[in-house]
Amino acid sequence: MKISTSLAFAAAASSVSAHTIFVSLNNGAVGDGVRVPSYDGPIVDVSTNDIVCNGGPNPTKATSKVIDVQAGSTAKLTWRHTLTSGANDIIDASHKGPVMAYMKKVSDATKDSGVGGGWFKIQEDGLSGTTWGVDRLISAQGVQTITIPSCIAPGQYLLRGELIALHGASSSKGAQFYMECAQINVVGGTGSKTPATVSFPGAYKQNDPGVLFNLYSGAKTYTIPGPAVFKC
Repeated sequence: MKISTSLAFAAAASSVSAHTIFVSLNNGAVGDGVRVPSYDGPIVDVSTNDIVCNGGPNPTKATSKVIDVQAGSTAKLTWRHTLTSGANDIIDASHKGPVMAYMKKVSDATKDSGVGGGWFKIQEDGLSGTTWGVDRLISAQGVQTITIPSCIAPGQYLLRGELIALHGASSSKGAQFYMECAQINVVGGTGSKTPATVSFPGAYKQNDPGVLFNLYSGAKTYTIPGPAVFKC
């Protein structure tokens, strides 16, 4: 994909209107079962605990809701620029990059911080031709559709939606990470397969090829950071 230098500078200078938040799951109310932040800014340091479910500069709001989801079903994660934005205000189109989803088995989704091991990736959407996962998310009016694996154990999980904006990723800590965690209860999982897991922080390094990346180099391939997608 070839993007001019002038466009690169314009993207790098984008205002906060470019930011985004995972605000709701399965058309629920904003923040109902999703730990939404008070500010829509990115996390840029992958070594901090803030890379897990957000926090730090973007304090998240606790929620007592745990959302039931059926194993093997599709789930819809809704992204918006702010907590009150509509379907035409997702994220600035210059903020191209991948969209992903992870899960972690927990004993109590309302209390677990998510920090540490146990995370497995269930979906990723990167670069296809000249179109990015973010482009497809915008086209879908901010709805990220995923499948909850049918073979995992039933019980409570954290569901982590994530987007990486790469417009500034040619320099260290230039990639912008947006993520929130939903609190879910998986119903009907067979438990026939146990995913290999990674830790957050730890799954990403600041110099990973999918984190330190020049969006404007004309690269035709992109390596999405983190583990492979878990399959039943």
